[in-house]
Amino acid sequence: MPRKPDHNEPLPTAPATGASLDQWLGYLETVHPSEIDLGLDRVLVVLRRLFPGPIKARVITVAGTNGKGSTVTCLEAILRGAGRATGAYTSPHLSRYNERIRINGSDVQDGEIISAFETIDAARRNVSLTYFEFSTLAAFLIMQARGVEDWILEVGLGGRLDAVNVLDAEFAIITSIDIDHTALLGTDRESIGFEKAGILRFGKPAIYADAEPPSSVVQQAIAQKVPLLQYGTDYSVTVERTGLSINMVASGRCIRVPASPLPETSVAAAVQASCLLQPEITDQIIRDSLQAVRMPGRFELIGTAPAVYADVGHNPHAARWLARRLESLKREGVEIFAVYGCLTDKDTQGVVAAMAGVVDHWLPAGLSVPRGVEGAELAERLGRVLPDHQVFTVSNTVSEALDLALSQAEAKDIVIVFGSFFVVAQARSDLNVV
Repeated sequence: MPRKPDHNEPLPTAPATGASLDQWLGYLETVHPSEIDLGLDRVLVVLRRLFPGPIKARVITVAGTNGKGSTVTCLEAILRGAGRATGAYTSPHLSRYNERIRINGSDVQDGEIISAFETIDAARRNVSLTYFEFSTLAAFLIMQARGVEDWILEVGLGGRLDAVNVLDAEFAIITSIDIDHTALLGTDRESIGFEKAGILRFGKPAIYADAEPPSSVVQQAIAQKVPLLQYGTDYSVTVERTGLSINMVASGRCIRVPASPLPETSVAAAVQASCLLQPEITDQIIRDSLQAVRMPGRFELIGTAPAVYADVGHNPHAARWLARRLESLKREGVEIFAVYGCLTDKDTQGVVAAMAGVVDHWLPAGLSVPRGVEGAELAERLGRVLPDHQVFTVSNTVSEALDLALSQAEAKDIVIVFGSFFVVAQARSDLNVV
């Protein structure tokens, strides 16, 4: 977390030649006085210095409250299967910063990232950039240097004023709109939808990948003459026992794909997008590409006997999807233990209410990170929603809560670890998940 500037301190100095990636990341946290500072002015100035000419790539931007990373990963896999050179930019990361930038499906190496940071730091001169803005520009530089054809970019926060939106996308996907980051984006779906729809560009096609888009999204699409394909109207997905069927109205095409641990709306959006971006793509290429797609931290199985799943869902919309997935696994005699931790600005009560019907035992876990909620406070938040008997035991850390869940659960039971990237990252580390 960036610290508040002390005007009596000297300005931060860039790491010396030969510095490690961790040293550079530490430096990035000191350059700008705030962690989040939405706006395109600063990053646009530096972008023009780094890229004086047009970017020769097809830019695909993905925004939304939930499902962004899943959609990026699925679309990346399909386009790679079609023979395209791809770059993917996502955030945040779970274990290593390198996860944020992938070229043709592989995380980039430290040296490439450091070289990009050095170039950006020299180009910015007196322009102050946030950690995320540095990261975004680094992804652009690396993709350009690698000659990537398709840049698939996940918006970090919102859309209109997010650093990713400094580029004009040829294709846009809005995965979903729900209540999150209200202090920055607004307190209702219409306000948040307006911010997310800022990624739309005049006349360029887009997808809205969830039911019932806010009118603010539809109105912006109409105003900018955007051909907007809507889930449930222009395409749909049917969940079957062995997989999914994605039905595309305009082309009359129906593609069956394998079952996935990822949200079906994300998979369907990626399939529909790929058919528009690569009309010649075959059903078999799509199926083969999606067969092995997995995402760390998205309903990821990280332990067995008892089964331990990890999910980064941290708002009510994500929690409702997670509850449905858990309900589909529950059998007679099976109990579900929830290890849950969150940050202070999250709708804890909404998340817990969404999961209350499927969870048998709650194990609130304190988070010792910036904005993390301590265990006692989290238990108090849970108590506003849950019957007393459901709050099992309060832990000061995720590791303590996970150990307790594993000691109490029987082999047939299920443990779900969720609520934040920090929570999932710690659980994966504890269970030695690579």
